[in-house]
Amino acid sequence: MAAPRNVLRDEESAAPALLNNSSKEDDDSPTGKRLKSERFPVSRWELAAFFGVFLIFSTGLFCIYLTMPATEYGKLKIPRSISDLRLLKDNIATYASDYPTQFILGYCSTYIFMQTFMIPGTIFMSLLAGALFGVKGVFLVVFNATAGACSCFFLSKLIGRPLVSWLWPDKLRFFQAEIAKRRDKLLNYMLFLRITPTLPNLFINLASPIVDIPFHVFFLATFVGLIPASYITVKAGLALGDLRSVKDLYDFKTLSVLFLIGLVSIFPTLLKKKKIYE
Repeated sequence: MAAPRNVLRDEESAAPALLNNSSKEDDDSPTGKRLKSERFPVSRWELAAFFGVFLIFSTGLFCIYLTMPATEYGKLKIPRSISDLRLLKDNIATYASDYPTQFILGYCSTYIFMQTFMIPGTIFMSLLAGALFGVKGVFLVVFNATAGACSCFFLSKLIGRPLVSWLWPDKLRFFQAEIAKRRDKLLNYMLFLRITPTLPNLFINLASPIVDIPFHVFFLATFVGLIPASYITVKAGLALGDLRSVKDLYDFKTLSVLFLIGLVSIFPTLLKKKKIYE
């Protein structure tokens, strides 16, 4: 009768081993690897840091709004379409002319806040600057876009590496390889990226600190490189009544001009390569 007991004990001891082996196989399988890779990569500390920065910016924005003269706040909202933008422009045109300093302060704070935390809608804010301030709105848009991009740069430097690597792994590897090849003329390459729609500005803001682009290069390329696109957007805001969609901003002619300016910015790099080959 001892033999059956030993068999039972062997089977009982083998069961956990089989379960462990099967769980390891599941983890090593493509499905298991995919599930692991799909887990949200940001740690609790990084989330706490993000919400801490968000709280500081939100508090500052709220304090600025408290200092502004009273108005019908129900009519003020972030525009999401051209029709929303036309309605907002009609509602705040008088307010902007009566309280220009307070309005510009609130406008800049909102724009930088949206750009820092990647909130969609800054294109409508740029159009609004053209509709309200004319060509002078270019300076306002370039200042806000640059300030917001720099804030996003430092926010990504703090907590962005795991998130960007999780969201755009292939694009990040490509960007890192291109930056490594162009270290000698990095400013020219960054100017090209800012002027042309080759890569989304959001990705450039988040990925630049991860691929070790120096801040002074990032700042200068952003400040100068955003001028052409800002001018196009502000100019479109002057004729807001004729604009049907945001897609009308970047037709074939406009894109051709931007790429031509972008090619001029990287011409020194191309010339240097030609001399090396010769």
